[in-house]
Amino acid sequence: MPNKFTLNKEKIVSRRQLLKLGLAGTGIAGVAVVWHRLNVQKQLVRIPSLEMEAVAKSAANPMQVIRDFDYGTPKRENGRIIREFSLTAGTSAIQLNSAVDYNIWDLNGRIPGPTLRAKQGDRVRILFLNKAGHSHSLHFHGIHPAAMDGIRPVSNGSAAIYEFDAEPFGVHLYHCHIEPVTRHIAKGLYGMFIIDPPTPRPPADEIALVMAGYDVNDDNHNEYYAFNGLPDYYMEHPIRIYQNQLIRLYVLNIIEFDPAVTFHLHANFFDVYPSGMTLTPNLKTDVITMGVAERHILEFAFRYPGKYMFHPHQDAIAEHGCMGQFEVVAEKGSPNQRHNA
Repeated sequence: MPNKFTLNKEKIVSRRQLLKLGLAGTGIAGVAVVWHRLNVQKQLVRIPSLEMEAVAKSAANPMQVIRDFDYGTPKRENGRIIREFSLTAGTSAIQLNSAVDYNIWDLNGRIPGPTLRAKQGDRVRILFLNKAGHSHSLHFHGIHPAAMDGIRPVSNGSAAIYEFDAEPFGVHLYHCHIEPVTRHIAKGLYGMFIIDPPTPRPPADEIALVMAGYDVNDDNHNEYYAFNGLPDYYMEHPIRIYQNQLIRLYVLNIIEFDPAVTFHLHANFFDVYPSGMTLTPNLKTDVITMGVAERHILEFAFRYPGKYMFHPHQDAIAEHGCMGQFEVVAEKGSPNQRHNA
């Protein structure tokens, strides 16, 4: 049997959470504030314990990606807070299935790259080191000066600094912009970039899903597809969520070589916040079409416990790896839980 371990997200307070709240190193008073804010959030947001297989180190680890948000390292310079991020491009091999290995370009040793997160108006600084053997760059979607647009090559062994104000709020992305751009993105140099609005959204269990494709024989056609790096992973390891808990899904389509895909959720409907750039939804549906690099916030809650599929409604894409499940865990004391006890 696979060796598994459990992370109880309701009980762990990490340094990353302190940095997220901007209170690391503030002493006893700061820690008290942290505990108060985390306890309030705990009362409002319920996240089941996270069970993962203990596997050999791999650039693709989908279960860690779903709720892993990188808020950077806050630094105070000239009276202003700067969120500093470090991204290193490298090379890895991932195993798409029992018979197929695939060489990728990774960011910080993972695919997709880290989900970077800031608040609108934050100054962000990205330290980019290229160790991937070819020239690469990082282009961020959003508003920034031309010098920060990330279209200039950064040669192997060199570094670059991208610095700008995070705006506007929404779900954005970053990716390599060196020709052939499609190839550089498809090989793994991409990630999600979330800019939160000045007034926080309501508390929710927040999950990131990045749809990608793999062209393993260089014919400009994808043979495999995946959520968060590995084909079919969430079919075999469903994402656990609680019954009646608001879910905020950050979804990004970065599938190259296919002009558009859909995202469909079984037995439910979701509110759509286009590009994450609105505070109110403009649509309620159970399937949405997304072009390459399109992204949205989708919000929903499941009324009934059980396992529910999510996937593109193009069968060929879903059947070649872009398919997963939510496992809805019954609330304590619910009739369903008492029945199953």
